[in-house]
Amino acid sequence: MTDDSRSPFRDAHSDIDTASQVPDTPQTRAPAYRLAFADDEFIQRDELRPVRLQLELLKPQMIMDERNIDSTIVLFGGARIPAPAHRDTARTETLADLSRFYDEARTFARLMTEKSMESYGRENVIVTGGGPGVMEAGNRGAADAGGASIGLNIVLPHEQAPNEYVTPDLCFNFHYFAIRKMHFLMRARAICVFPGGFGTLDEMFEALTLIQTGRMEKLPFLLFGEDFWRRIINWEALAEAGTIAEEDLKLFRFVETAEEAIEAIETWDGAGEKRAHVPGRT
Repeated sequence: MTDDSRSPFRDAHSDIDTASQVPDTPQTRAPAYRLAFADDEFIQRDELRPVRLQLELLKPQMIMDERNIDSTIVLFGGARIPAPAHRDTARTETLADLSRFYDEARTFARLMTEKSMESYGRENVIVTGGGPGVMEAGNRGAADAGGASIGLNIVLPHEQAPNEYVTPDLCFNFHYFAIRKMHFLMRARAICVFPGGFGTLDEMFEALTLIQTGRMEKLPFLLFGEDFWRRIINWEALAEAGTIAEEDLKLFRFVETAEEAIEAIETWDGAGEKRAHVPGRT
């Protein structure tokens, strides 16, 4: 990031450099003397949580604005779904069968990125969670097309590195799940959900809830793998019970292939006319 404001005031970088060269005394070694914005211990205090939330919202926002990224295509999906070449290593027979969706995600991302490059990478940029499985397939497909893609990684108790196909300067790391999910949706032009586990279900239902309640505009919402989604969720039972409306079942559509998904996006009523809106986006 660059600062072209040409402010007459001394910049923060200069003061950090100067402060590191002051004489070593009991006073300059004291934590109180550290510049507040360069003091990691201070920034990590519980009282500074609102500041950290704001920083985590601002950093990806500013970088994507500088890259002129206007809209994204969101890919949610399981980290445990292997590439077909590695289906023999899958933990279960079902995961091995679901490996076909790795290829579908990769193909879909490649085709969408080819279209994105017609707008010089400003529109319909692929964004994933930046991890393995379906996420890797999405970033890999964008790389196959020679385009950029976004990865929104998160710090987890077990070590997780971003997959190698995320565009390096669009690879972000998060502490707060809530801010990460906001960034998934703030520029969304379409949402594609592949088979996955708790994380995928969480992301899917939060997005559906925002659309259902009018907190986010309707947009193409595609579930890859009708058999999988009908086996784990009885959608009609929710409508029959009255806990959702019958109309809510029209908020999403099942697809099986990359080509079918692209056709659905292009023919969706009102698709792509407006940017998604979530709380906090003005």
